[in-house]
Amino acid sequence: MTEDLSALIKHYKKEIWEWQQKESEWIKTQNQLDGNKRIIEELSTKIIEMNDRLKSALDINDEHQRYNGDLQVRLSEALEDNKRLSKQIEDYREMLRKAGL
Repeated sequence: MTEDLSALIKHYKKEIWEWQQKESEWIKTQNQLDGNKRIIEELSTKIIEMNDRLKSALDINDEHQRYNGDLQVRLSEALEDNKRLSKQIEDYREMLRKAGL
């Protein structure tokens, strides 16, 4: 009877040790999961911030492109005006030359 009880106690101690090992693994795994979750949350926040900055930069780029487009149109118009004025001046010079002045 004492031997049976000793064997039973030994068996249960072994079982308790095995369960403690499993619990230790579960705790380790849970800690790793928690750490990975924090990393993912931080990276997600940074990605959202970077995405917002990129959107702002793209908006600014679009505005600059529109502004540059407007400037190019105005420059083209100014060049045409200069050509017309240059032609008028040339015509006046020719008229003055023909008039002997």
